[in-house]
Amino acid sequence: MARPVFDASELEQKVKAILNEVRTEGDTAVKKYTALFDGIELNSLVVSENEISEAEKKISPELKAAIQQAAANITAFHKKQVSPVEIIETMPGVQCWRKSAGIEKVGLYIPGGSAPLFSTLLMLAIPAKIAGCKEIVLCTPPSPQSDGRGVGGEINAAILFAAKTVGVTKIFKAGGVQAIAAMAYGTQTIPRVYKIFGPGNQYVTCAKQLIQKDGIAIDMPAGPSEVAVYADETADPAFVAADLLSQAEHGPDSQVVLVTNQESVVAGVEKQIEKQLAQLPRKEIAAKALVNSKIIIVKDEEVAISLLNDYAAEHLILSCANADAMAEKIVNAGSVFLGNYSPESVGDYASGTNHTLPTNGYAKAYSGVSVDSFVKKITYQKLSKEGLQNIGSTVETMAAAEGLEAHKNAVRIRLREQGEKE
Repeated sequence: MARPVFDASELEQKVKAILNEVRTEGDTAVKKYTALFDGIELNSLVVSENEISEAEKKISPELKAAIQQAAANITAFHKKQVSPVEIIETMPGVQCWRKSAGIEKVGLYIPGGSAPLFSTLLMLAIPAKIAGCKEIVLCTPPSPQSDGRGVGGEINAAILFAAKTVGVTKIFKAGGVQAIAAMAYGTQTIPRVYKIFGPGNQYVTCAKQLIQKDGIAIDMPAGPSEVAVYADETADPAFVAADLLSQAEHGPDSQVVLVTNQESVVAGVEKQIEKQLAQLPRKEIAAKALVNSKIIIVKDEEVAISLLNDYAAEHLILSCANADAMAEKIVNAGSVFLGNYSPESVGDYASGTNHTLPTNGYAKAYSGVSVDSFVKKITYQKLSKEGLQNIGSTVETMAAAEGLEAHKNAVRIRLREQGEKE
């Protein structure tokens, strides 16, 4: 059940150096590392309104409609996560309640490059808007210089259209560690935020982990993408292979796992993997990920459930006859897909659930991103004179037992004042 591992010690030193330089040098350092890593020298880090308008013209009507449909589904699902404030009277005159307050400033990191994840922007910005975050900052890497005339520095058009669709306007040309640093510490151009969301490579992941030490919150611990598929004799080998490859193409450090209680399933899936892999544009990446991957044959479904709960996959697909019943026994997973017609890619894009999920076994303790990720829960209490009289002796007794006389006195002085007036 071990995930792929790499030596992070050298990586951490490199990331720390970039974080520190951006912290002290601001925009100058961001531009320096953008030129070094992204291959483009920028005059400005800001994406202009004109660039957003021009990007929209480059998007096909079909892609626009798809983004808008996905946004509608994601909005519908996440809106239902907002619950009304309920005042609880724990005893006569003692009222308690809890209210959500949106995190004022949040940063979204959206990778670009060979796989510009505009879908992740929808997954992050929509719940942030619903939560009531006042300032949403978006960082995403620019394209490299493409010829001798200096052409380059554009942001992927689909990312900009998605940003416009969900109402994100503060967009900056910054990627990698320098983007995380800029949002964590603030620069002359890029505002400092209180919490940072979004996936990235091992450098971005390391940067997010390091900035936590400086008091900046992040969405969750993250690592390479992964999927586990449980398949019985009713599973379609072509479907299973397609699901495994859909995660393998994310990156060479991704991991895919097939668990089955039928040896006969294995040959069919392996044959389909070979056939489908040959047709993929990203076949070299997927092939490297398959080296990290495993097929596990178990005695029965009960062993499979135990194994899958121990693995705690980011994505778990149950391609089996009794998927609904089996799903009830799953307690560790980021997101679960039931039946032969629920491909993981639907959750990645448009079903409505969030695709920003815990990886590397963290699903044992962490949830995926939701509206709750973008709020703080503040508790309130209000006591009447009667309420304080009812609860006062309880608090005084407990405070005295802990040796905290001032705590006891904060209640006693009020009760005494009430008694004197009466």
